[in-house]
Amino acid sequence: MGASNKVCPGCGRKMKQQFIGLQHCKCSMSRKKDIGFFERTSDMVFALERRTIGKKVKQIPVIRYKNGE
Repeated sequence: MGASNKVCPGCGRKMKQQFIGLQHCKCSMSRKKDIGFFERTSDMVFALERRTIGKKVKQIPVIRYKNGE
């Protein structure tokens, strides 16, 4: 089994990779490398943020939330 083939704790299916370090499952469960498993809500938006580390520019997945307006 590969490093990104995580198994969903809710339904037991393999999770699909959206970004490096971020996997999703059909049953609204997600896994982020640094925080672990969590349940997605409708106001979450997943995006890649560019960060400069030394001389390199890396893209890191972040979770943003929609405004309720």
